[in-house]
Amino acid sequence: MPFVKEKFTVAEKMPAFVFIMRTFNMSQGQAQRVISKGRLLIGNNSFFRSGEHIEGEVEVVYFKPSSQGNFPLFHTKDFMVFEKYSGVLVHPNTMATPYSLLDEIRSVSGDDANAVHRIDMETSGLLLASKHKHSESFLKRSFEERSIQKSYLAWVDGKLTEPFSSKERIKVNSDYSQSKHKVFISEEGKASHTDFIPLEYDETLDATLVACYPHTGRTHQIRVHLFHVKHPILGDPLYGTTFKTANAYLEEELSQEDRIRETGASRLMLHAHSLTFSMGSKFHIESKSDFAQMKELICEKEKRVFNKS
Repeated sequence: MPFVKEKFTVAEKMPAFVFIMRTFNMSQGQAQRVISKGRLLIGNNSFFRSGEHIEGEVEVVYFKPSSQGNFPLFHTKDFMVFEKYSGVLVHPNTMATPYSLLDEIRSVSGDDANAVHRIDMETSGLLLASKHKHSESFLKRSFEERSIQKSYLAWVDGKLTEPFSSKERIKVNSDYSQSKHKVFISEEGKASHTDFIPLEYDETLDATLVACYPHTGRTHQIRVHLFHVKHPILGDPLYGTTFKTANAYLEEELSQEDRIRETGASRLMLHAHSLTFSMGSKFHIESKSDFAQMKELICEKEKRVFNKS
């Protein structure tokens, strides 16, 4: 488990935040956040008074990375690029999350290392991480300023033959009683822009491999733009499925057999393929995964019921 609870002895009285700073080599702000989250315990009870002196036996719950050997695809003194596998979270959802890519990031570069953007759990491909706080600030700002270009690959339902762009505005869904979509197309939404280029059509599967170039970074942007043109990404459990299927997926009640038939694939067929950005030098990094050949994960067109409504 990446989050562990460990016993410590505070030999001499000191403010709680000072103990955390010294023990874990943290700044005062970081130490105070640990305490505010209830992760310092005395007598099995969370201790929240960061400025109060403590002494004796205490326990601390903290993130202790455990690598599974997914080493960086590329790295410099400032950043790392990892290949994230489908099904792996970037950050732990809860303290009970058994593994996330943060385990690898912190195993390589310590507690100051961090992911600087997010990709969905089922999306595979490139994930950029900083090695220290200065590079984290720089790279996050670069994403905000849209100076980092990303490209994706997706296997979509049906045949696409011509390049096209989508500038449909995207709004966050606040009512899941009728739809499990996290976002939807709306004139009231935020400006969004994605370019799409078809690369390959598989007639047997009735599926097209598409290169996707997002110019904005809205939640589920590529997924909802493709759904809007009636060519949703195969394996998508939210966009292109029935309400019942989407709900079963979210409740973790959808069997793998039903998942493949109802969504058209055993996973979301979306892959973060490349990153292009400048940090001192200009970098263009491409995934080494052969995503085009992952079409073996797609359900036969005669058996799938995806995108039928």
